[in-house]
Amino acid sequence: MQTIRIDDPQDERVSAFLDIRERDLVGRQGRFVAEGKVVLDVLTATRRFEVESVLVLENRLAGVRPIVERLPQSVPVYVVSAEVMDRIAGFHMHRGILAIGRRGELPGAAELVATLPRAALVAVLVGISNHDNVGSIFRNAAAFGADAVLLDRTSCDPLYRKAIRVSVGAALKVPFALFDDAAGLADMLDTRGFTQFALSPRGKTDIRDARCDGPLALYLGTEGEGLPQALLERLQTARIAMAPGFDSLNVAAASAIALHAFARKAQQAGEG
Repeated sequence: MQTIRIDDPQDERVSAFLDIRERDLVGRQGRFVAEGKVVLDVLTATRRFEVESVLVLENRLAGVRPIVERLPQSVPVYVVSAEVMDRIAGFHMHRGILAIGRRGELPGAAELVATLPRAALVAVLVGISNHDNVGSIFRNAAAFGADAVLLDRTSCDPLYRKAIRVSVGAALKVPFALFDDAAGLADMLDTRGFTQFALSPRGKTDIRDARCDGPLALYLGTEGEGLPQALLERLQTARIAMAPGFDSLNVAAASAIALHAFARKAQQAGEG
């Protein structure tokens, strides 16, 4: 582990960490920020993404040493005081642990789907632009064994710092890919034998009664508007039964219930 003391917030070596919130909005030219010990642990353990550098508070170094020692010797670990950390980040960084990762080349949706197992469960996100919701869905996908998440380009970037943090690192663990057109994606999944369900409060089938044969794709839409009508008309629709007088949940909560239910169904289809 190569530790380097940094006392100047403007030191060029830590320029990738400067003004985190502002640069979250404009991008980092192929980089992303991982924040916190748990997320750093996932990042270094899964090895799906290359780590460029780590920035850590001096009083947190001992606690993350076993994690950063997984990294190649060439990856610098910058050690700073709390004052310098806050001036670099642009706000109070109470977690005191940051890392810069490199995105690399992500697979296309068809390419990723081709690698999935026979009993695959895939979450498909359409128009979900809230970072908390995307992060929560990735966390649920990891918890219930989804094999991949596919996102349209209007959905939030899973490698946005807040999305990674809310996912508790699952966005760095669960494979994902982007797609341009939901109809085109549905065509592709049809050709690969996927059963496809669109989750909607007005879905025709209770998720407890839904049946699938082969791999399964669960479509989730933005809160309020939901999934596009054309997609709802094309796909089988499923709903989560609720008490009278209440018809919807936050999409993150709905994804947890639906993924839990469909994970078992996909497994049973694979065993059949």
